Order: sequence, then structure tokens, then C-alpha cells
Amino acid sequence: MTRSDPRALLGAFIRAHRERLPVPAKVAGRRRTPGWRREELAEATGVGVTWITWLEQGRDVSASPAALARLSDALHLNPAERASLFDLAGRRDPTEPMQPHTELPAEVLTLPGLFQVPAYLLDHLWTARAWNAAASQLFIGWLDDGRDRNLLRFVFLSPEAQTLIADWAERAQRLVAEFRSDFSRRPRDAAMQALIDELSSNSPLFTRMWREQAVLHREGGERGFMAADGRRILYQQTTLLVASQTECKLVCLVPVAPT
Repeated sequence: MTRSDPRALLGAFIRAHRERLPVPAKVAGRRRTPGWRREELAEATGVGVTWITWLEQGRDVSASPAALARLSDALHLNPAERASLFDLAGRRDPTEPMQPHTELPAEVLTLPGLFQVPAYLLDHLWTARAWNAAASQLFIGWLDDGRDRNLLRFVFLSPEAQTLIADWAERAQRLVAEFRSDFSRRPRDAAMQALIDELSSNSPLFTRMWREQAVLHREGGERGFMAADGRRILYQQTTLLVASQTECKLVCLVPVAPT
């Protein structure tokens, strides 16, 4: 078993946090080892001591989300530590909100304006929530006044997208695979499911691509757009995640100089 084995990492994590706990007040005398004993952690968690022992030893033990939640409470983990516990165990935290926050703080919404190159901010539904003037000039038909501004609706339901986006079919296929990656993290998100249903009802191409079950991480790279005079303009795209709003993406497009 290597140190990179998640089970070994989980075991080391639990043991370290068990040993940092203050000795229970009811314990008399001094101890040679710090923190709680496994028996005390098992009692506080409501599980058997064997389960705690096997977890710390990195064995292949089933750990339900409910049991991990009780273990987190017993270890007095902070939010970041609790998230690490569930990540290492490969489980979803039952207290994690199923619906992301829809209201974005002002400091997040102002981010695109800090760039001179085209930049825009997408929420978890891939709707543009903020953008700068350079993005408005580039994305005519999507970021115009009075538009819906959802990127997927624009790409699959607006004829203007096929004129604007070079290699439109290839880009559309990749966008579907990238959106599926986001959806897989929130499969019970009602708003995301409603968007998928809407696109499936109105775009046979989206339906076919969605059924392919392709999944890709959102990555940067060269992106091409067609200017009004027929020229192909190239940009290098970079996508940044906002630490305080992890469901948001800040997308920046740096012009590529002609060779």
C-alpha cells in the first residue's frame, strides 16, 4: 500500500485528528499518548472500535456518509477538514447544499472588469453573470442587451452562434462534455436538470451529444471566432475557478498574435 492510497491517507488523517483532541476531562491521571483513544472516538461516533481501527489502518472499510458526519463531529473538524474527510473517503457530505448560491457578492461580479481582454463570469448553469466591454464586443448575439445570456442556450439554440464560433460543431460537443462534468457533481440540481430537459426538447444535436455520455474537464486552449469581415480571430482561453464561489468560472480570452 503506497502513501498515495486514499485509504491510507484517510487513516492517517483520522489518527492525526484523533490524537490532537484534548484528553477527556473525566480521564484521571496522565497518558503516554496524546489525544483520544480509539475506544473514546468510537463511543463518541456511535460505531465499533474495530471500525475505527480498520479505518486508521487503511483497510477497505465501508464508511457511510452518516457515519462520516458523526466522525467529523466527534473529531471537531472545521469545514475544510470535514471536506477533506469526505473527499478522502470518496463520499458526498450530506450537509453540502444541493442548490448553489444564486446571489453572487459584488467583489466576484466585478472580476471581469479588472481585465482588458475579453472576460466573463459564468454561474453553475453557465449563464453569464458579469462581463467586460471587450467580451461584449466579441460575443455579439450572446451578451447583447435583452438576451438570455446562457452559454448553452446560445450555442445550441441561436443561429448566431454558428456564425460567430469557428469550428462550431466541435466546440459544441466539447461544451456538452464539460457541462456533464459539472452536472455529475450535482446530479440532483433541479435547475441544471431543467436546463438539460429544455435543451433536449429544442435541440436534436444537444440530445445526441448528451446521450454520448462524454465527460471532459473545462480546459483552456486556442479558441477561434469569426469577425464580421470573415477573418478568423484566435484567442488563448483560460478558465479560473473562484475560491469563494466554487460553482463559478471566470473565463479570460487573450488574443493570439498572427504568425
